[in-house]
Amino acid sequence: MEVTAALVKQLRDKTGVGMMKCKAALVQAEGDLAKAEKHLRKQGEAAAAKKAGRATGEGLVTSYIHTGGKIGVLLEVNCETDFAARSEDFQELVHGISMHIAAAAPRFARREDVSEALLQDEREIARDQALQSGKPEKIVDRIVEGKLEKFFGEACLLEQPYVKDPDKTVGQLITDAVAKIGENIQVRRFVRFVLGEEA
Repeated sequence: MEVTAALVKQLRDKTGVGMMKCKAALVQAEGDLAKAEKHLRKQGEAAAAKKAGRATGEGLVTSYIHTGGKIGVLLEVNCETDFAARSEDFQELVHGISMHIAAAAPRFARREDVSEALLQDEREIARDQALQSGKPEKIVDRIVEGKLEKFFGEACLLEQPYVKDPDKTVGQLITDAVAKIGENIQVRRFVRFVLGEEA
């Protein structure tokens, strides 16, 4: 299949990756848009893994107040340079994450932030539920691990499906941004306020 300029533009609009990389991915995928997008995503994940250890001393602290003023979010996202922090792509990413936090109410940024005591409680609850429902002892551990994974997917920001595009997690959204912006990006911390709720 011929790789047309329109096809290249379509892939660029979908991924935000540069025109030359989009064209190369489409050539490699023989014009298959889905395969080219998958290839670019894998490249982005590899690039993000390489950048993961780099220092993130710049970034933004932003606030988002949801319509009606009943939910507010304060969020800090870090990157490597002030130049990237001021870029439109980075600012859009941070704004999107803060809107997601307002909508999805994550309790933690990442699974490593969950205390061992809370994980132990979740394990005990899952184990008790599995045993009470009559599940055989030999599969209870697998059920417990499955429930823990579900807990992480619901409670941890980076593992939640992104509200604007549920086909990807917030973590994948950030990985895509790392590939596009070319810097390590980390969600440092956030606080979500709901009118009348105790902290």
